Amino acid sequence: MSLFEPVPLAAAPDPTRPLADRMRPVTLDEYIGQEHMLGPGKPLRQQIERDQLSSMILWGPPGVGKTSLARLIARLTRCDFVPFSAVTSGIKEVKAVLSEAERTRRLGRRTLLFIDEIHRFNKSQQDAFLPYVEHGDVILIGATTENPSFEVISALLSRSKVHTLHPLSAEEIVTLLERALKEEERGLGGRGLAFTTGQLQQIAIYANGDARIAYTALELAAGTAVNGAVSAESLEDILGRRMLLYDKSGEEHFNLISALHKSVRSSDPDAALYWLARMLESGEDRLYIARRLIRMAIEDIGLADPRAMEQAIAAMQTVHFLGTPEGDQALAQLAIYLAIAPKSDAACSALGLASETAKQALAEPVPLHLRNAPTGLMKQIGYGKGYQHAHQFEAAMTEMECLPPSLAGTRFYLPTDRGFEKRLGERLDEIRKWKNEQRGKVE
Repeated sequence: MSLFEPVPLAAAPDPTRPLADRMRPVTLDEYIGQEHMLGPGKPLRQQIERDQLSSMILWGPPGVGKTSLARLIARLTRCDFVPFSAVTSGIKEVKAVLSEAERTRRLGRRTLLFIDEIHRFNKSQQDAFLPYVEHGDVILIGATTENPSFEVISALLSRSKVHTLHPLSAEEIVTLLERALKEEERGLGGRGLAFTTGQLQQIAIYANGDARIAYTALELAAGTAVNGAVSAESLEDILGRRMLLYDKSGEEHFNLISALHKSVRSSDPDAALYWLARMLESGEDRLYIARRLIRMAIEDIGLADPRAMEQAIAAMQTVHFLGTPEGDQALAQLAIYLAIAPKSDAACSALGLASETAKQALAEPVPLHLRNAPTGLMKQIGYGKGYQHAHQFEAAMTEMECLPPSLAGTRFYLPTDRGFEKRLGERLDEIRKWKNEQRGKVE
């Protein structure tokens, strides 16, 4: 008696199942999207057609065909398809399924083990797959929406090929919807439905690359049809407000803030506003955005525009004081200001050079003339001897060296000629020239 029953390679259409499930492709030609890996002549397609499969990880956002592809591979290669959910299953179920797969292999049957949301398995659960994958007892296909570099153990990654699936384009989703409207056995064909091209495009844009969302919206809209037509009001009610793909603890969170940061750094206010709007619409913590914008003011603008940090702090306080939605305008205003402001990372670079020098160079004692001498003994030893108080000299400058002897003359801060920093650079050149003249040196 088998511990599990493989899913049949092809199930009879059941009209009670969701449209998205009924419309799963049954041939490679029916599979829409992912041409970069399944187009004619592509390695994965050749592997499937030649029945030369190996374990793999399918990485991509929801609704792009990961489960459908795994089912299709099992169908075309005549493997027992065993779906396994990382959400509802534990280590006991994992071992039972793997032991059964080992037994069936001896009987001449292959098992394709599909692990949905494999990133939800912990390390010990993922470790359990390794010997069975190595011995060929199972062909493992893991599906994940998270970066497998971080979520799948390295030993399993080294034994699997990672395939990256892309969000479906609006055109590809329209193709899927048109097929569903024509298909009578599995889809909505034969009902006299008459969706306009504009309505299908509206659904496709709403789906945001997720075929499952598109199918669900189409099925709901079909239920409101009168004489085969769906009114604009009904479709608007069904679509409502689109929730953008976003996970505040996942990779997309960091992708969006990276895009915002790099748009600001590249002096592109329009792109900065777009990525900011994406984060705001997705419900990102406003103070997190404010903190990151402050960081941009420091790292990428610096002394080219000293007011940038002032603006950033003011925007953060505004967001904290007003909340949403009024505070969002302060973030937008700041993003525009930072994007347009002159850029310089000279101050950050200067600190980096100084830090590297502090770590690698000999940690010399502070020169005696820079030390305070609060006691008589310290004065007697020489603390403070030779110190020149700048305000007691003309122009409040002295030729006194403040670095340790081995670092004398070292320059860490190299100002740019952009924005206010150009004036700072000119002032610094004057200071250095004057000091060298006083010391009897020539640059």
